[in-house]
Amino acid sequence: MEISKQIYFASDFHLGFPNDEESRKRESTILRWLDEIKPSCSELYLLGDIFDFWFEYKWVAPKGFVRLLAKLAEFVDSGIPVNIFSGNHDLWYGDYLTKEIGVTIYTAPIEREYFGKKLLIHHGHALGKYDKGMNFLHKIFSNRFLQWCFKFIPVNWSFGLAHSWSTQNRNAKVFESANYMGDEKEFLLMYANEVLKTKHYDYFVFGHRHVAIDKEVQPGSRYINTGNWITTSTYAILSEQGMEVKSFLGNDLIVH
Repeated sequence: MEISKQIYFASDFHLGFPNDEESRKRESTILRWLDEIKPSCSELYLLGDIFDFWFEYKWVAPKGFVRLLAKLAEFVDSGIPVNIFSGNHDLWYGDYLTKEIGVTIYTAPIEREYFGKKLLIHHGHALGKYDKGMNFLHKIFSNRFLQWCFKFIPVNWSFGLAHSWSTQNRNAKVFESANYMGDEKEFLLMYANEVLKTKHYDYFVFGHRHVAIDKEVQPGSRYINTGNWITTSTYAILSEQGMEVKSFLGNDLIVH
């Protein structure tokens, strides 16, 4: 029997956090998920913060994550497009993954239409005017001159500093699904409402917030957040029947 093709979305793997051992366990879970979805997957979207830190030099890319990269290459080689968004932790992609694996890298929101439904897709950081702290950090981290300067710091120092900052930032946050801030405070929900004043989308599909969300923004429009894979294992599926958020391990709370 022919398997119905679907489009899959996931984000916030944060591979590399908090240490090699825990990251490898999480990578193994992700690989099992990818093996499970591959027969029905027509296109894969990874919506940012796949790596807890990523920075490429002209001749050097970060070590590690070879199992995930090999699996993504397997998807591409079998004809399944793989789309990766830069997040606020892996903002500094070069052309390594594009040339070596064949994935497509996106840095800005994109519009897509599948099954007659219009989607706006992005990692979710620095969208709109609401998250002022993230908007400020994004201006700094996306500054071309500062990126150029970063390349001249010895690699052991620069990567050590980046991982130390990232770990402190990650440990300072709560990743439970109960961390939903409420409709009046969720930046991405507010952003979606703002966008809908001028243009309709059936689905806003983001990551970044680490909370699995499937919520109506306005009639006929829903905000989908794919959650995270540190404390949960949630992802989204789009098919002819619509879009839903699911848990790979089957025990995660989804905010509605």
